[in-house]
Amino acid sequence: MEAVDLIRSLQDARARTLAVVSDLSDEQLMGPRLRIVNPLRWEIAHVAWFQERWVHRHLRRREPLHAGIDTLYDSTAVPHDTRWDLPLYPRDKTLRYMQDVLDRTVDALSKGELDRRSLYFHLLVLFHEDMHDEAFSYTRQTLNYPAPTFERAAPSPSPGGRVSGDASIRGGTLLLGGTPTMEFVFDNEKWAHPVEVRPFRIARAATTCGEFAAFIEDRGYERRELWSEAGLAWREKEGAKNPVYWRSAGRGWEVRSFDRWEPLRDRLPVIHVNWFEAEAYCRWAKRRLPTEAEWELAAGGLEKRTYPWGDAAPDGTRANLDGFAMGCVEVDALPAGDTPEGVRQMMGNVWEWVRDDFGPFPGFSPDPYREYSQPWFGDHKVLRGGCWCSRGRLIRNSWRNFYTPDRRDVWAGFRTCELA
Repeated sequence: MEAVDLIRSLQDARARTLAVVSDLSDEQLMGPRLRIVNPLRWEIAHVAWFQERWVHRHLRRREPLHAGIDTLYDSTAVPHDTRWDLPLYPRDKTLRYMQDVLDRTVDALSKGELDRRSLYFHLLVLFHEDMHDEAFSYTRQTLNYPAPTFERAAPSPSPGGRVSGDASIRGGTLLLGGTPTMEFVFDNEKWAHPVEVRPFRIARAATTCGEFAAFIEDRGYERRELWSEAGLAWREKEGAKNPVYWRSAGRGWEVRSFDRWEPLRDRLPVIHVNWFEAEAYCRWAKRRLPTEAEWELAAGGLEKRTYPWGDAAPDGTRANLDGFAMGCVEVDALPAGDTPEGVRQMMGNVWEWVRDDFGPFPGFSPDPYREYSQPWFGDHKVLRGGCWCSRGRLIRNSWRNFYTPDRRDVWAGFRTCELA
């Protein structure tokens, strides 16, 4: 990547950050104290702090722009529950700080050589901001705020014939994970290692709202035999009877998208369901979740394609990414993004839970940002493939996302496999 391209991407990420919060009031920027979200005024400043921390203070050995800023915006040092109580910068100072850090970054890139080490840290802060931008979107959903607006118009998804049934995936020795030839690899992807995968059959499409509604109507949330012990404990604690943003509407369902309730659309992928709900649905349907290795094999093949369709970068004809559609498209859309076996939308639209716990690959060693992966091994589950507001420059077949199995606020759904 050339410096000019990196500058353009960093400016694009910052523009997205500002676009996702610019219409919110000062009160909305703080929001209620919830376990699953941050105050947005804290979080946007944290994004700039992270850039300053790794690009200017670590890489360029500069002093902090503001004394004491670590006590406010260092996520590893500032407990989540205290972030509403801190003397955070007011809105105007926050925006000035964000602009100052970006300006210094652009200036340094314009004047200096971009070697492999400096490229790593610039990409780290770019992708960190991209991930937070996605989090800002689901925070708005969680808090019942209006949908954000982005400048670029949404591409019209290419229609496809109705997708149903399973695709057969031949087994073999998969190199699971990232490779040194990739421009950037997170530590939890390191390194590609051989995994034997038996032949299996995987759904050509993600599980739909209509399919999940059938599970509910067959008393899926009430039948104890469909739930694991941990899932049952979660269900009873939460009193869950349907997905978090669904409500009964006569003989059907309505689904909340940001601040608007809309009739359920059968062919949209089910979204905002957690791992326990996905597991229970699979037991009801006499199916199962794919393993992480199976998912990556179905998406990339034994030849390790970068994306499901090949190595060409994502665009609006292949995947619903980058947020411009402002939500999911039907599971039948975007046939140009199919794998060679005809599996659709493995990239974008909705994150997909897989069976595995999130853990290290053999020989794991944390990267300089040690808190990215290692603290979360063991009690999180893996998701793959990205969602409608994931950035296309971030997602690839080997990219691993991870959340605790009780999380329903993220843009997550699933697809199923035939029982072996």
